[in-house]
Amino acid sequence: MSVKIRLQRHGKKGKPFYWVVAADARSKRDGKYLEKIGTYNPNTNPATIDLNLESAVQWLHNGAQPTDTAKAILSYKGALLKHHLDGGVRKGALTQEQADEKLAKWLDEKAGKVDAKKSGLSTTKADVKAKAIEAEKKVNADRIAAAKQAEADAIAAATPAVEEEATEEAVVADAETANEETPAAEENNEEAQA
Repeated sequence: MSVKIRLQRHGKKGKPFYWVVAADARSKRDGKYLEKIGTYNPNTNPATIDLNLESAVQWLHNGAQPTDTAKAILSYKGALLKHHLDGGVRKGALTQEQADEKLAKWLDEKAGKVDAKKSGLSTTKADVKAKAIEAEKKVNADRIAAAKQAEADAIAAATPAVEEEATEEAVVADAETANEETPAAEENNEEAQA
């Protein structure tokens, strides 16, 4: 029986979630498996991978062949490196302590790279958010300025009409006072003549 380390699809449509499993090569993709080794969630950025390193290495020692995607996942988590270093220990090329030290150093470097990527993504997200807020503030300021301008134009358009009404009222008032003064002046003229 040939064993494959492969992905078994779970999740819903459009949101895949995978189990990393060791299964018989003849079984269906989502069918019977021998052991669940870990999980893989490609929906997050960076992708979330949870892998039982010891179990994966044990299956590799027993001759399980990973598929291309599973091989990339095992390489990303260090299972292939550990399998390679264990081969060197079995052959006597290095001691178990040296192999463990190399693996620990590699895992630390990998964790640093992943953390750098996460921080880079968070700063990028913050920059995008800040730019969006600035653009929104600019649009709001433009709207407020346009509203004030429209209000000023409306007031300016209404002011000449008010001034015309005021001048018309002043002319009418002047005419009325002139009419009132005229009879008084006529009376004064009549009294002076008498």
